[in-house]
Amino acid sequence: MLYEQSRYELAVPEFKQVLAQDPDHAMAHAFLSMCLTEREQFKEATEEAQAAIRLAPDMGLGYCAVAQAWFHRNYPKEAEDAIREAIRLEPDNPHYFAVLASIHLSNNQWQEALQSAEQGLQCDAEHITCTNLRAVAMVKLGRKSEAGLTIESALAKNPENSFTHANQGWTYLEKSDYARALEHFREALRLDPTNEWARQGIVEALKAKNPVYGIMLRYFLWMAKLSARTQWMIIIGFYFGRKALSAISEQNPSLRPILLPILILSAVFVIMTWIADPLFNTFLRFNRFGRLALSREQTIASNWIGGAILLALLCFAAVFGFRDGRFALAGIATGLMVLPLSGIFKCHEGWPRLTMISVSGFLALIGAAAIYFTFSEAKSSTDTAGAGLLGFFLLGIFLSTIGVNFLIRARPRL
Repeated sequence: MLYEQSRYELAVPEFKQVLAQDPDHAMAHAFLSMCLTEREQFKEATEEAQAAIRLAPDMGLGYCAVAQAWFHRNYPKEAEDAIREAIRLEPDNPHYFAVLASIHLSNNQWQEALQSAEQGLQCDAEHITCTNLRAVAMVKLGRKSEAGLTIESALAKNPENSFTHANQGWTYLEKSDYARALEHFREALRLDPTNEWARQGIVEALKAKNPVYGIMLRYFLWMAKLSARTQWMIIIGFYFGRKALSAISEQNPSLRPILLPILILSAVFVIMTWIADPLFNTFLRFNRFGRLALSREQTIASNWIGGAILLALLCFAAVFGFRDGRFALAGIATGLMVLPLSGIFKCHEGWPRLTMISVSGFLALIGAAAIYFTFSEAKSSTDTAGAGLLGFFLLGIFLSTIGVNFLIRARPRL
């Protein structure tokens, strides 16, 4: 009962008490594993699930438990193999199909996720989790109307389900109906204050009220539906397309008035894809409700990004105040640091984030050295050193924007 109510901290001692009386109780090992997974005690969860499989190799629940542990530890292949074994042993259990659908969703396999969720619904037509996962897959496949009907049906059956309300909120977010999205996100958090998906939805809906971020959000949601390969093809195509337009502009001065605004807007768009999220989180700090919705990590990110932008603006102001163009260099270097800084918080915790922190720190040192030598009163050799460091800094910024795309997709195994 405690497990079904998601009160895992209270369920754990109950299962342990059962195991104290009967160490070979396979079902207790499996349920204890799933509770420990929810509490992010992944090593212990894996051990308990493996004990359940060892004691009852023909029980699907043990394989389901180990699948959930592997999934949260970022071992998708092992998780999929385990849950498929659970399905083979107990093909009428809708929960197993829900786990398989979740694994497919995490791998951007939208059609496979839809099929798994629908298989679960064939076992139990009113299974809430399968219903919600089916709706998520439909949204990703562009079938928003069907997804909306699916969620409305789920809400009619169980209006007190926090996950369903959050799901409906994201569906409205996809339709750019931010007011109705906020209603469902707030209701989801009222029912379950720990619903992280609903909290993220509230943050996105509040930021999307700004028309600039609204455009960026539509782009982010669209890109999220694509496979990693397709995303890379779009990014590479955009880069070479922009290079081609730049070459055409240089070779054809008559076209420059038309192409120059396109090149400027495309450059702004690229920069916004990097900084829009933390930048508008900074603006959200001035919203009474938005300030409370931001997570600790989002607040830290907004502090760093906001600080870098403020310092860059002060440097540009100093150009006019001191009539010294060297401050413009400091402003450009400080402003460009926003790119690697924003990349830090896009990476998963662990070695990807630590790598990006190291890269950002190194670039900050190079940028600071370039500024120091530029302002130094030493001889011309100093100016040469400053120019060389600046070139190295700019190259590092460019390479970091490419490399971070690999780091963002990396999932450190726990």
